[in-house]
Amino acid sequence: MPPPAPGRAMISVMQISSPCVVSLTWQLNDGQNRPIDTLSDPVEFFYGGDDLLAKVEEALAGHATGAELALQLEPEEAFGDYKAGLVCFEARNLFPEKLETGMAFEGLPEGSATPDMPKDTIYLVTEIYASHVVLDGNHPLAGMSLRLHLKVLDVREATVEEVEARSVASSTVGLLGVIGQQGHGMPGQGKPGIDPSLH
Repeated sequence: MPPPAPGRAMISVMQISSPCVVSLTWQLNDGQNRPIDTLSDPVEFFYGGDDLLAKVEEALAGHATGAELALQLEPEEAFGDYKAGLVCFEARNLFPEKLETGMAFEGLPEGSATPDMPKDTIYLVTEIYASHVVLDGNHPLAGMSLRLHLKVLDVREATVEEVEARSVASSTVGLLGVIGQQGHGMPGQGKPGIDPSLH
């Protein structure tokens, strides 16, 4: 590499490595390239922690601001296979009077009748009937192959607090990670819309 021109300092470009914080935008499509989710405004994610799926972190490693990546994610690399055993039926009177499809609850309601269901799972209301409610503990994108186009807008050092938390507290978007279960659709991990009133 030739030396810098006189009077011109070398600019160090920070590359993505653990731990750091990356600012991303993305376009998420299904395996048939049909749009699922678009993140147009940059959101920060902790790299090397709990904010991003392992496959996404692997692809981002070593890149810097301005990088654009296209990924194909199979179910086992994203949100897993769809499990019919995570779908159950519970009595309508166990739920709040105001109930809508798409609402999320952490765990099953007190008095639930379905045995051996995971208690720490986020359940989505998928159908509502007069006598019962259908709940699904699968991630909404479970069982799906995904196409993800990422753009890196910024890379910065993580704060001590972010390293300890293994997450960016200001990020409410789950990106492809343990994305809790509901988030912007993928790449992370928040639990927006969860109703704690059942507990």
